[in-house]
Amino acid sequence: MIADYQQQKTLRGSYDVCIIGAGPAGITLALRLATAGHSVLLAEGGGQEYSPRSQGLYACSSSGLQLYAEEARLRYLGGTSNHWAGRCRPFSPSDFTIAPPGDLPGWPIPYGEIERYLPAAMDIVDLPAGAPFKAINTGLDGGEFDPDRFLLSPPTRFAQKYATALEQTEGLDVFLNCNCVDLEFDSAAGRLAAVVLSDYEGNRQRQVARYFILAAGAIENARQLLNSQSLADAGVISQGGLVGGCFMEHLNVDMGTFILKPGLDQEAREYYTTDAFVEQYKIGKGNVRAALLAEVQTYGRTAEVKHFLENLACDMGVAGKVEFVARFSCPGDGVISTMIEQFPSLQSRISLLEQKDALGVAKVNVNWVLTAEDRNTIKCIGTTLATQWADMQLGFVRLNDYVYDTSIPLKLSPHAHHMGTTRMAASPQHGVVDTDCKVFGTDNLYAAGSSIFATGGASNPTMPLLQFAVRLAEHLDGRISAARSAAA
Repeated sequence: MIADYQQQKTLRGSYDVCIIGAGPAGITLALRLATAGHSVLLAEGGGQEYSPRSQGLYACSSSGLQLYAEEARLRYLGGTSNHWAGRCRPFSPSDFTIAPPGDLPGWPIPYGEIERYLPAAMDIVDLPAGAPFKAINTGLDGGEFDPDRFLLSPPTRFAQKYATALEQTEGLDVFLNCNCVDLEFDSAAGRLAAVVLSDYEGNRQRQVARYFILAAGAIENARQLLNSQSLADAGVISQGGLVGGCFMEHLNVDMGTFILKPGLDQEAREYYTTDAFVEQYKIGKGNVRAALLAEVQTYGRTAEVKHFLENLACDMGVAGKVEFVARFSCPGDGVISTMIEQFPSLQSRISLLEQKDALGVAKVNVNWVLTAEDRNTIKCIGTTLATQWADMQLGFVRLNDYVYDTSIPLKLSPHAHHMGTTRMAASPQHGVVDTDCKVFGTDNLYAAGSSIFATGGASNPTMPLLQFAVRLAEHLDGRISAARSAAA
């Protein structure tokens, strides 16, 4: 059943599972748990389509680097799958064996814990069973860069693809315009007792469930936890602690430009750092994309700019494209873009503000910062790539000075891949959720999505977050079924 909470507020007295957020992770969890025979409430704060009223609740301030946090997320059914480009690449074994620098550990589980869920995740986003993740070019000779390998989902729009299932799956209630405004924790029982739900007029009610899952994205998952006074009073969370800390993004760095050697294939080239390179220099992983400009002639400038903006296929924003046209006029020039891993750091975090939103929930500030290790990653990847291109006579690379001189402010933009604010760890000393995605200090509160990532790798987070969602659904199915058997 799909209902509008603004019009209908008749919920069941209790559910087996209450899920907050109907993006890819939330929808995946809801359908799997309901199909397994459990009663599920899927509460989505937005409606069927984009609306300023809903999107406005994502407004937050930003310090540190510019994140464009409000624009990067979509607050309605299907979440950010509504503007997902479809790129898929799973984690690799080394993501789970190479620890980040500093005091924070990497993943507390082995790669095999999510590897077995890859076929299910591929099916969810319409990728053929057993399809290989493909490379579009060869690697480089030095051993530092392999060709990147990925697949493209159509892309799957979760609200559209799963509309019938969300409406007809027995035991599943989907309520739209249904906003979670508080988490009520019972410290004596060690369990979340209820969530408080609100419509847009501020009418509130408590909803009870046996298990609760936050699946609202990295910023909102942290915000929900930080906003709960009862969790704070019980010592489960604290301002300035690990909840909200270790916010990570993928770094899109304007590395520089290149001129490809005449006669070479002019298709885009994509490379991915090798494990040996990453381990030798203690850097993060990175994808590097070298793409040629379409020919831009030196006459008819206005017409060419219009044609350029309409037809150039690249990942830059409009402002970047205009700047790019202004800087280049030579056929064969190209741009080097990246998707580079950021290391977890407690300096990079989500924190509460005193200001409240329209529903009375505390707003947040996102302080996105880079560490010296992040700058070293960028420097190593950029300089090594330029050297390899010259050695292989592929062409000439001109790096921007801030790539190799870390004293110069960096020019970069975010990829809208928010990760790490409720990171997984073996103990509460290093994370927010345990190896089953359960919030430390609670018995029945879980987090889903890329907020649980201990490290982010250098690939789109959609595939691994779906693997973790399928894994969590399996875990909760087992827990609920075992409890029923024990009570019988």
